[in-house]
Amino acid sequence: MKEYGLIVIGTGAGMNVVDVALQRGLRVAIVEEGPLGGTCLNRGCIPSKVLIHVADSVREAEAAQKAGVSLRLEKADYALIKKRMWDIVLTGRRELEAGVKSVREIDLYTSIGSFVSDYTMQVGDQTIKAPRIVIASGARAQIPPVPGLDKVKYHTYRTVFDIEERPDSIVILGGGYIGCEFAHFFSAVGTKVTLVGRNPVLLPHEEPETSAMVKKRLSDHVEVHTATDTLSVESRNGMVAVTIRDPQSGEKTVEAQHLLVATGVRSNSDWVKPEKTGVKMDDKGWVQTNQFLETTKPNIYALGDALGRNMYRHTANYQASVVRYNLFAEKKITVDLHAVPHAVFTDPQVGQVGMTEEDAKAGRKVMVGFARYFDTAMGYAYGDEEAFVKVIVEHPSRRILGATVVGPQASILVQQVVNLMNSEAQTYMPLARAQIIHPTLTEALASAFGALRPVNFEPEPHRHEHTHKEA
Repeated sequence: MKEYGLIVIGTGAGMNVVDVALQRGLRVAIVEEGPLGGTCLNRGCIPSKVLIHVADSVREAEAAQKAGVSLRLEKADYALIKKRMWDIVLTGRRELEAGVKSVREIDLYTSIGSFVSDYTMQVGDQTIKAPRIVIASGARAQIPPVPGLDKVKYHTYRTVFDIEERPDSIVILGGGYIGCEFAHFFSAVGTKVTLVGRNPVLLPHEEPETSAMVKKRLSDHVEVHTATDTLSVESRNGMVAVTIRDPQSGEKTVEAQHLLVATGVRSNSDWVKPEKTGVKMDDKGWVQTNQFLETTKPNIYALGDALGRNMYRHTANYQASVVRYNLFAEKKITVDLHAVPHAVFTDPQVGQVGMTEEDAKAGRKVMVGFARYFDTAMGYAYGDEEAFVKVIVEHPSRRILGATVVGPQASILVQQVVNLMNSEAQTYMPLARAQIIHPTLTEALASAFGALRPVNFEPEPHRHEHTHKEA
């Protein structure tokens, strides 16, 4: 048995905690069943955004027609697109591997590790042990029990990047962010895309206005089916035949060259077996933690996708900073997830932070502000008549509870709200006092806060909320 000062399971955000042990002269074991860098670098955020930038360019060129410019797509060089994607992935992976190998105090174990007893793991033919452990083991694709699916070749988010040539056609099962992002990419480069979701809406965790707009816009280029059951899958003449039942059009079979299964993710706890070291999980296998991100076993922490919520790399990085501090601290710090942001890079782009309106109304007086890009000079210039900003504020504190932006540069605009939500008072007053560069899309953000109206209470007589125009 080999003993270490720290074991880290997973090389995504888990790598952010390694140095704190090395600084104390401790040896560290890193356990990773896949390529170094985790999902974000290898099969997630980074490669997908290289692809999606291409799709954005195509759709922006098409949208320019509204402004009087007619452009034509001459060629989508799929080989070059893929090369650029792999260049950044492989460069990042090589740099990470070189960094790990250069540190004598780190041992890297490249296989699945499973707990066998308290603070003890079996990794391949090795047994390792440490008094402190960080579980950053991620998640993997959830495969639905569709008849015939196990008998055909299909892709998940892990393998879809390996498609070498531009597909003529693809069926995507799942209307969440992975399904919507890849539907955007493939349709923009000329692939016939059929998107099938069981949920009545796309992006079901977003605001209803967001889900409706994404479905409407994607449907311009993608055959979208919501509230639809996938009845069976089979191979047919070198194609994948997917039989679905749509509440509008009934039963039909769609044949495509490829099939992407993007129906959610599941825990890796069945591989890691945290219960064998006393770590408790919920009924779906996600690791349970307290406000310090410590599990039910002292000095074993967990972060990132292993927790089963807020599955974003930036959130995992933040959680890693908390764990990094708490591993050796006498007085631990608590995790604060009141302003978790995310973006969906589809058509249109979506940015969201904090609560939805429905969540916010539970037990609070809430004001909501809504503004269209198009009602600002820059929004008019873009020509997007549907893009919008929605903000949710607590009354009377003016504390921002959440925001949604749907349209060009949504992820950049919503970040301004994220920053306000992390200010000392967490209100919109800094924006109200600020000079906003004219004309920019930020004016739409300010307009939304200036249009706040009560949604679940009657305002008191002679009192009203200050707007940015009054401040």
